[in-house]
Amino acid sequence: MQKNTPQTPNLTDKKIEEIGKIFPNVITEKEDDQGNTVKAVDFDLLKQELSKQIVEDDNERYRLDWPGKKRSLLKANTPINKTLRPVREDSVNFDTTENLYIEGDNFESLKILQESYLGKVKMIYIDPPYNTGKDFVYRDNFKKSKAEYEEELDIVDEEGGKLVKNTDTNGRFHSDWLSMMYERLLIARDLLKDDGVIFISIDDNEVHNLRKIADEIFGEENFVGNVVVAKGTTTGQDANLLGSSVDHMLMYAKSSDDFILGGLPLNEKDKKRFSSEDSNGKYSTLQFRKTGTNDRREDRPNLYYPLIAPDGKEIYPIGPSGYDSCWRTNLKTFKKWESEGMVEWKEDNDGNFKPYIKYYLEGRTKQVSNLWDDIEGNKKASISIKELFDNKIFDFPKPIELVKRSMLISNADDESIVLDFFSGSATTAHAVMQLNAEDGGNRKFIMVQIPEETDESSEAYKAGYKFITDIGKERIRRAAKKIEADYKDKLAKRETPLDTGFRVFKVDSTNIEDVARHPSELTQESLIDLVDNIKPDRNPEDLLVEVMLNSGLELSLPIVRKEINYKTVFFVAENSLVACFDKEIDESLVDEIAKVQPLRVVFRDASFKDDKDRINLENRFKSLSPDTVVSVI
Repeated sequence: MQKNTPQTPNLTDKKIEEIGKIFPNVITEKEDDQGNTVKAVDFDLLKQELSKQIVEDDNERYRLDWPGKKRSLLKANTPINKTLRPVREDSVNFDTTENLYIEGDNFESLKILQESYLGKVKMIYIDPPYNTGKDFVYRDNFKKSKAEYEEELDIVDEEGGKLVKNTDTNGRFHSDWLSMMYERLLIARDLLKDDGVIFISIDDNEVHNLRKIADEIFGEENFVGNVVVAKGTTTGQDANLLGSSVDHMLMYAKSSDDFILGGLPLNEKDKKRFSSEDSNGKYSTLQFRKTGTNDRREDRPNLYYPLIAPDGKEIYPIGPSGYDSCWRTNLKTFKKWESEGMVEWKEDNDGNFKPYIKYYLEGRTKQVSNLWDDIEGNKKASISIKELFDNKIFDFPKPIELVKRSMLISNADDESIVLDFFSGSATTAHAVMQLNAEDGGNRKFIMVQIPEETDESSEAYKAGYKFITDIGKERIRRAAKKIEADYKDKLAKRETPLDTGFRVFKVDSTNIEDVARHPSELTQESLIDLVDNIKPDRNPEDLLVEVMLNSGLELSLPIVRKEINYKTVFFVAENSLVACFDKEIDESLVDEIAKVQPLRVVFRDASFKDDKDRINLENRFKSLSPDTVVSVI
């Protein structure tokens, strides 16, 4: 019986819980006045989340700290002036595909995608640098002011490179790696759907630290498991060290309340259990008496009751050693199952009847273990990519089956978006296309990879692949052809064609020129140069993509180009967005566009035929299409 207390509810605990839903990383632990450990808010971290400056503090608390952590948090919350530019010549089926391949710094890419893909990604898989002392990590390219952080942290090398080898002699060996991962995972979490999930491959070198920062970012309560993956080979053998035969893969849900763990297909051995069959199909049985933990009468006294066996005897749930046990559910549910033909009575060797419940093969899956030793290892993955390229093009690719299984247990079904922002050789893209071919799905992938140079002595470089991104794009093209050949018969039965294309984008500076000037800087000549605020090397499709990103539209949406009154007009997702960036736009073109009742229309600020056309723009839409949002760039 609950005891009533003369107190109002503890609103502080409730508010802490609400804050934790928005900022799980600011929830920590502390001791109360009685010495009990309780949940609390790290107000300094919360201030940092809401601040545009670094917040200093030196209070002790339970958490993982390192030099640069606050800077990473500030960086994750600071806007950048970057965009994506389409690269049609590298793309496949640009006009129809819904898959994306992005070349550039993955931190910048994630920031750019934030508006369009906020809460839309079902699954993220990443295979980041393992920080073994030989890996390259991203240099921090954030600028506090024009040069302060660059000078302080020695941000770019002489060639302006974004990657640097993180050797174990570096005084910030762990800190640099943690900062790189922390700021990227902070943004990645926001991209996940409420029922989304992230998988992070890692080895023994940083799994302990990765677990701590992931607990902080995603919330410890959203940890799903640590999958141990057999590599197929043993590495790192040393006289005083154990050789490593496994890698780890940490799995976190965006929200454990919304995420449902999927099962795996049954193998032939599993299917043999379903040896019986009735009008509903093949089935196996499970005894109705509860087994395992909490199976005693005292655990669930309401589930201890008599049943009438086929021979008329009254039976109770009795455990193997004669103790009073309990049934799996109440009598009402048992009667319902019995009326539906779901109960089967079996006679034991002593002539006693016991009840069993049927469960069917159709739709049955297998519970997932955290030991994955039954998929192709890294060595087999290397052989597979070598066969695809007829050469050893890429070292240490991940197995396709690893990513496919991750998609299955994450319930990344028909239209799900799968993101990999350490794309490497594009194993994830290959896995998405292959699983779609196998089960008829329409999953979409987003690959992000920095154009890291290949070693000049490598087979990849000699074969003409100067950058890792060249390998990734070519792998998708070759994998697509192989999948189309291997699954030809199955693909012919699909309602919609298998999407094996991809739109390529490159991270670049914004298309908009900074034309703001102090009056003292202006001359008659400079005023003429500042009439157009679009950079001279940018084309209309560049502008369209930036407008789509700023409007929160997915880059996979269909884009149609039409000629209206001799001007090029873009239609995104029919009339979700209509844009024209040609010059000499007049009232007649505006009227033609207004007829389609677009949700949003965008023009170039300096492209109108004369001032009256620019001034009358909004009035024309108010008259002809009043619900259209009109803007100029």
